[in-house]
This record gives sequence, structure tokens and C-alpha cells, in this order.
Amino acid sequence: MSNASYFQFCPVAMAAEILCTRWTMVLVRELVAGSTRFNDLRRGVPRMSRSLLAQRLRELEAADIVERRPVPGTQHVDYLLTPAGKDLLSIVEAFGIWGQKWVKSEPSLERLDVSLLMWDMRRNLDPSPLPPRRTVLNFRFPDLPQSKRAWWLIVEPNGAVDLCLADPGFEVDLFVTTDLRTMTEIWMGLATARQAAERMQLDGNRAVADTMQQWLGLSPFAAQKKLVS
Repeated sequence: MSNASYFQFCPVAMAAEILCTRWTMVLVRELVAGSTRFNDLRRGVPRMSRSLLAQRLRELEAADIVERRPVPGTQHVDYLLTPAGKDLLSIVEAFGIWGQKWVKSEPSLERLDVSLLMWDMRRNLDPSPLPPRRTVLNFRFPDLPQSKRAWWLIVEPNGAVDLCLADPGFEVDLFVTTDLRTMTEIWMGLATARQAAERMQLDGNRAVADTMQQWLGLSPFAAQKKLVS
């Protein structure tokens, strides 16, 4: 994985040599969450360079954590977790639970990233409270630069969810206008949609608006109670 070594036979040290290089555990988080394509992995780690992502994937492959599998009939490649990689699920969960419990809220909310937030909302969204038809949700963040101010989540009748940064041209069911910090607080479970109502403007289908807390893609760790302020 790396020229750096702790030179210890301890399994903790040996695992750390593989997993504790920069970005590696965050990349493993994306793989565990179900991303398999290079571009999808990039969307989950938007601040990671393409070259470093490719390097880390090669290292994980060399460590038998990831298997690189070409998709028949295409030029695409899937990066799939091996049994050793799948066994990291409990470690990723433990990392996240510890962070949610013991990392103070304020430092977390100083590291806002709208691309990552919307990507996580896309994959965690629960379509069951939404109408049994295509539902379009437009999130608008006036505090951000124009290029990152508007995002669309398109929920299909079969439950598939797509994320767009350009207007897809469909009629919008609900416009959600707020600042990025407020939306991040809700997603992390630090506030509910009702508690943040004064900092949000909801325009559109009232039934969709009223069930926002139910369909919104919250962090998998949002249910974990904070033990620090």
C-alpha cells in the first residue's frame, strides 16, 4: 500500500498500514455504500483528485480489498468489494458512530460540501412517502456560488433517484430554499425539518413538503445521539 510501515506485527498496526493512508477510509465508505463506478466514487469524494483516487483503488486491489471487474460489452469497469472488503462494513459503521457521538458539531459544520451532501441525500432518500409517479425536488442554496446554487433530485416511480446540477426540464413538485449549513444540520440529524422551518422556504406540493422529514435522505448515523455539543 505504501512505503510507510510501523514495523510491528500487531494486527492493528498492519491494518492501519493499509487503511489509514489519506482518503482510504473515506473511499472504503463509498464502496461499502454501494458505489462501484469510478465517476460515482468521485462524486462521493469530490475533493479527491482523479489520480489519487485511481492510485488508492490500485492499492486496495493489491490488498485484495477491491476487485476490478470489466463490464461485458462496455468500456466501463466496476470496483467491487471482495469478502475482505465487505468485512470492513462494521469498521466503517463504528467509525461513523464514534464520529457522530464524539466529534463536536461545530467543526463538522465548518466543513460544508454541497456536492457530497446532495450525493448522500440522493442515495439515502426514501421514496415511499412520495407520490407513486415521478417526483422532482429542487434544492436551492442562495448562499452558494451560482454554479452550485441549484440541485434537482428526480425520484422515479420504481424508486430510482437521479441527481442533476442542470435543470432536467421536468415540472418541479417541491422547491426547497435554504442555506447549506441548515440543510447539512438536518441531514446529520442535528435538527429536524420542523425545527429548521424558519430557515427554510418550501414551495410546491403541500403533501410532499409535509413529509420532508420522512423522505429526506438522512445520514445513516443521524439516529445516533450526540454526546458532545
